[in-house]
Amino acid sequence: DRTEGVGNKSISLKHCHNVVLKDFQILEGGWFGILATGVDNLTIDGLTIDTNRDGMDIDCCRNVRISNCSVNSPWDDAIVLKSSFALGSSRPCENITIGNCYVTGTYLLGTMLDGTWKKFGPGQRGVGTGRIKFGTESNGGFKNIAISNCIFEGCQGLTLESEDGALLEDLVITNLTMRDIKTAPIFMRLGARLRGPSDSTKTGAIRRVIISNIISSNAASQLGCIITGIPGFPIENVRISNLYLEHRGGGTTQQAALVPAEKEAAYPEPNMFGSMPSQGFFLRHVKNIDVSDVQIVATSPDHRPSFVLVDVEGADFFRIKTTEQAGVPKFI
Repeated sequence: DRTEGVGNKSISLKHCHNVVLKDFQILEGGWFGILATGVDNLTIDGLTIDTNRDGMDIDCCRNVRISNCSVNSPWDDAIVLKSSFALGSSRPCENITIGNCYVTGTYLLGTMLDGTWKKFGPGQRGVGTGRIKFGTESNGGFKNIAISNCIFEGCQGLTLESEDGALLEDLVITNLTMRDIKTAPIFMRLGARLRGPSDSTKTGAIRRVIISNIISSNAASQLGCIITGIPGFPIENVRISNLYLEHRGGGTTQQAALVPAEKEAAYPEPNMFGSMPSQGFFLRHVKNIDVSDVQIVATSPDHRPSFVLVDVEGADFFRIKTTEQAGVPKFI
């Protein structure tokens, strides 16, 4: 039950040091199963969280280790890094590792914990968010972060966002398996919502990001992967390698002709642009990107190109395989 004046959270930490959360379960965690704000030296290990909103939010924290956790969050995100203005000043989330975790949004609340694994049926509303996400609150930035050996199932994909002036840099993401992704398997967005003190908030940057060794099967086909900055502010120095992207196909020639709006200040979500003109990657306002050993497979015919590039400077593509479709170019 909600009590007036009391936060709707299971565990809330603020301005703490040397905290270990280990080997327990959270059921129906409220708005946040775990909310950590301004915490240094935080270890989260072996948790099982089956919850109605965010599983865990790590905000403005430093030196954090998240490992061996399972999160089912059908209506919101599973593991979220933020760098908000909650402390009254900009402070980055930095020196973070996330490893050996399972995130999903596909199961009825509580059925991961009790082992029945019941999925949403007809007439049962489950958004299926359940992802690993950076943002949306992003004043202080995200630095020196490694994500490895994680499984996504029946949820949205990997989401990296800088919207409120954040400097997002030096990320290594490797060894992910994704199944039944509902939106974009990879969504990287540099925007200009700029929510924060008006005298200090300026458009941020996303740079030096390496993503490798990813399998995504049976993804929804409307979006593909999206990497986009805004005019004058490109995403820089990105390397993507060893990616197998299988999607359901069905894209039309009408979708291939779409020109997504910029929406510089809009709330960032993978579906913010609507259907995309590419079935593999939409790259816009990007500088220096290297894509290698990538295979894109449509399980039914798709009439969109595999790659659409708009305002891209310095792009190298090596060993790319795509599903052949007569009259459909691989690159635009």
